[in-house]
Amino acid sequence: MSLQQLLLRFPRSLGALSSHRRLWWSPSLDTISTTVGSWRGQSSRSRAHWNQVVSEAEKIVGYPTSFMSLRCLLSDELSNIAMQVRKLVGTQHPLLTTARRLVHDSRNNLQLRGLVVLLISKAAGPSNVDASCQNCDMVSGIYSCQRSLAEITELIHTALLVHRGIVNLNELQSSDGPRKDMQFGNKIAILSGDFLLANACNGLALLQNTKVVELLASALMDLVQGVYHENSISAKENHITDDIGISIWKEQTFLSHGALLAKSCQAAMELAKHNAEVQDMAFQYGKHMAMSHKINSDLQPFIKEKISDSMAFNLNSAPVVLHQEFLGRDLWIKQIGEAQEKGRLDYAKLRETIKAGKGVTSAIDLCRCHGNKALEALESFPPSEARSALENIVFAVTRFS
Repeated sequence: MSLQQLLLRFPRSLGALSSHRRLWWSPSLDTISTTVGSWRGQSSRSRAHWNQVVSEAEKIVGYPTSFMSLRCLLSDELSNIAMQVRKLVGTQHPLLTTARRLVHDSRNNLQLRGLVVLLISKAAGPSNVDASCQNCDMVSGIYSCQRSLAEITELIHTALLVHRGIVNLNELQSSDGPRKDMQFGNKIAILSGDFLLANACNGLALLQNTKVVELLASALMDLVQGVYHENSISAKENHITDDIGISIWKEQTFLSHGALLAKSCQAAMELAKHNAEVQDMAFQYGKHMAMSHKINSDLQPFIKEKISDSMAFNLNSAPVVLHQEFLGRDLWIKQIGEAQEKGRLDYAKLRETIKAGKGVTSAIDLCRCHGNKALEALESFPPSEARSALENIVFAVTRFS
């Protein structure tokens, strides 16, 4: 089996493994909130600050990364798919939400991975070794092959988002829409996700660097393993009371949320022929930046200014896992029982219980810890506006006061 065939098989299995549609979504960074005791009035200011940080970073790399995969999205193949997606209007299929986010990403989160790859490429600059990459021309201090890598990273991430939009037809509700429309939406999600990934594979081949191909292939394997673990836990009847511990949580979260960015940053250094030490520092920045970003998004249901009382949150998110670890398994099971009414979990009540414990504040500390490690990794890079932009992204993600 060829590498491209191997890569194409993984994401399709992602949708097939899903058993809980509402747990499929990979949380995005909605807002950068403040301390647990001072939430009010901070949401709009935090969002404006985040948008400013991303906007300034895009100017440094030379063009808005929000259009990074536009050439692919406007291809004839996906234009035909877009026409078919219109048939889903009026249903609750997640593919519609994903499509809207691809066209209009008002919170500047969707293309963050590609932006980080471009910034770290510019921060590192050319190596002392004469680069022998295929495309050695530089624009705004970034090799064209590194820009291609950033686009490939975004295509892989976008393909994963599209595949994650596959719903479990056995759990449909009448409000979701007709079953045949939801089934049609699943087929479109598989088709469009496979198309995006095929373009990513083709782009990787054009880079003509076997180590970069190996890095991105292993990142995709990590994604599959991490998502498979998440779904296998979600599918268990007793997943609410599973005692996974924060160490296991960090291992699995790196696979499902951190590996792609970390290995893409490392691959960007490989394309510029930087040594192993610089590649490792880039990997460490990508890893800890992604972990910090994920913890921040996990914290949003507990610190966000406005949130629906009925909104469910992931019971395997960082604040919940830490709360359970501090509390102990027996007391956690008791709290779960107290928050259940008529066999259904009262998320509003459980949210308040968790906020009263140590889980939320500990998750904030953990977010900042990973942020500090990301900043430490940047110390090996020379001072520059690109390095400052990378630091500002970390500051924005870890800003809680």
